[in-house]
Amino acid sequence: MTPKIQIPKAEIHCHLEGSIPPVLARELAERNGLSLPAKLFDAKGHYAWKDFLSFLDSYDRVCTVLKTPRDFGDVIYSYLASAARDGAVYVEMFCSPERPAALGISYTAWLAALTDGIDRAGREFGIVGRIIIICIRHLGPDRAFAMAKAMVAEPHPYVVGFGMGGDEARFSPIDFAPAYRLVHEKGYGCTVHAGEVVGPESVWAAIRDLPVTRIGHGVRSAEDPALMEELARRGIVLEVCPGSNVALGLYADREAHPLHRLIDAGVPVTLNSDDPPFFHTTLGTEYDMAGLSEKELRRIARRTIEASFLDADTKRRLLEKVTP
Repeated sequence: MTPKIQIPKAEIHCHLEGSIPPVLARELAERNGLSLPAKLFDAKGHYAWKDFLSFLDSYDRVCTVLKTPRDFGDVIYSYLASAARDGAVYVEMFCSPERPAALGISYTAWLAALTDGIDRAGREFGIVGRIIIICIRHLGPDRAFAMAKAMVAEPHPYVVGFGMGGDEARFSPIDFAPAYRLVHEKGYGCTVHAGEVVGPESVWAAIRDLPVTRIGHGVRSAEDPALMEELARRGIVLEVCPGSNVALGLYADREAHPLHRLIDAGVPVTLNSDDPPFFHTTLGTEYDMAGLSEKELRRIARRTIEASFLDADTKRRLLEKVTP
């Protein structure tokens, strides 16, 4: 869908595997000589799932089409091309080395493939892409620390930050403090998923125990006025994904979503797509459905670039593109 509001956009919360559209899943399966899992699609050709657990199952089944470094590169290229058509000038993609490692793909080969996809999209569409390495919370702090060590041991210009996804109810943020301290001390930006499935206490713990300047989702912060005040005071940016939150049943509809309450409280927010084909959304849709004026949307696009983990020169260049 072509976005209604034609303004430059940016995104800092989208998952690599979660960006695979059904048509690409089919192409990758055919290329790799695979049969797609049964009941992966509904009657309309969309991914089939009905609740959070079945979404996770569908997500994992889609990922079975990924077998080679080239596959990962084609996924990030495909998403960047799609986002560029929605007006995006910049995307930070959450990428976990866990899945390629399980396939026997080295970190070096995986990064090289992602770099190729980013460079192809940059040449063809003028979009800038970067990578945030994420650990998986429910796999535990030891795995997270090992991932952080590997990341800082092999620096790459396109790897700009570190984050954590996975089950918010498992472990505590402080358990992952050693991994976060390691990457933070090496100059990387830090973010963490919190305040999505679990309430505002998860955001309090994250901003208390981890060196983060951003929170992935964080929408449950709206339940705690003191927390919203603290986020506003410290300028901690929320990576808000309204379409994802509504699709997963956190809120009944976009009108019930706390985006506007967060903005009214002075909390800095951005708009993002999370796992767009699963939630029938795009970055353009998120901007169009936000219920904000063009001026407010332009402000959000600028804030997204400002909150990114980009180097100063690239950030300055992109800010010129999103500033009227």
